[in-house]
Amino acid sequence: MLLGDGDGFVSCLCGERHWGLHGAAGLLLTDPGRGVLLQHRAGWTHHGETWALPGGAIRSDETPAQAATRETEEETAVPACSVRLLAARAEDHGSWSYTTVLATVRDAVLPRVANAESTALDWVDPAEVENYPLHRNFAAAWPSLRAQLDRELVFVVDGANVVGSRPDGWWRDRAGAAVRLRDRLAVLTRTGVETADLDLEHEGRWLWWPRIVLVVEGKAKRTEASAAVEVVSAEHDGDSAIVATTAALRRERPRDHVVVVTADRLLGQRVRAEGAALVAPSALLGLLDACEAAS
Repeated sequence: MLLGDGDGFVSCLCGERHWGLHGAAGLLLTDPGRGVLLQHRAGWTHHGETWALPGGAIRSDETPAQAATRETEEETAVPACSVRLLAARAEDHGSWSYTTVLATVRDAVLPRVANAESTALDWVDPAEVENYPLHRNFAAAWPSLRAQLDRELVFVVDGANVVGSRPDGWWRDRAGAAVRLRDRLAVLTRTGVETADLDLEHEGRWLWWPRIVLVVEGKAKRTEASAAVEVVSAEHDGDSAIVATTAALRRERPRDHVVVVTADRLLGQRVRAEGAALVAPSALLGLLDACEAAS
């Protein structure tokens, strides 16, 4: 087997040897109709003859998510373009880390054993996962992972409130300001959002690739959705549209984490009553500034 630049064992501070010079990552892929995709590891592999997630070593030029989807494609023939990333969590040992990337299918996929690292693949009902002879580390992580299966982080952005929070001349072109905000928000769907960055650690320490819904009103009502950002145009006042949008999201997918971005205190009380969390516009804009500075 040809080794990649991340292949090799690390003697970890925890006293064990782990695979992946730059860490490792695995993909926890869900299909609402079939369950989660598990891989039976070949006997010659590290912790062979157990069931776990497709994945492997991270290369020096990859993010954990890129490694998880690449390894999954190599091992199961599930194309990276056929999965939608939802969230990730790293178990960091200091000298080594393992990142579990949660994802769902975008369209129908037909996994198959694609290389010698596995002997079987199986879609497993989450309720049945613990009945399999699991890789011990996956078994330990499974309860907390299961709690987040198929969940999304959804931002409902109060467009007028966020745009109005910075005196940058937005009042001269409200529609243009809304479009600029929409386009800035799109970066978060690519880079992801750390819960710690927005004081959402009550949701756990995760990286999320959020779904974003921008609510616009008044002269910004003609703002169109983009490939990455949904847009809701308020028929009357923006606050009512935000509350209605939040309520609909909670009703349709009650397990999702819905976060409303606004500084309006009364609106905040109304969306909290619908089960949403709150983030201040300053926190969101600060995160966008940091993303743009890093790019």
